[in-house]
Amino acid sequence: MKITLASGNQKAKVYLDDRDLDQSDEFGKQVVKSVTMARPNIVILIEASFEPEKIMDVAYSAGTVATQITLDPITGKLKKVEKIQGGILGATIGNGTHVSEESCALTKMPYRVTSK
Repeated sequence: MKITLASGNQKAKVYLDDRDLDQSDEFGKQVVKSVTMARPNIVILIEASFEPEKIMDVAYSAGTVATQITLDPITGKLKKVEKIQGGILGATIGNGTHVSEESCALTKMPYRVTSK
């Protein structure tokens, strides 16, 4: 994961495996709303919306997912809270709030600032 902080008129960006998490195509839209450095934690808010779709003759309504990721780079703890409403995710996983936690590999320099 790579995070670039907001500067001037450029918003903060989050990359996962070199893939920009701000995505938009004919299936939906995902936007990183904010990145907050609240030491020791990094808090990332992501909103996604999906168009109605039909898969294998099953119709799914439009849906939304609001995700809050809290990452402690010192301990490697990652907590993800997702609020799912509608769409294929609501139909398969269920509408409502879903919480998951993971342990990630520790970084050697958790607050190193890089510039391009």
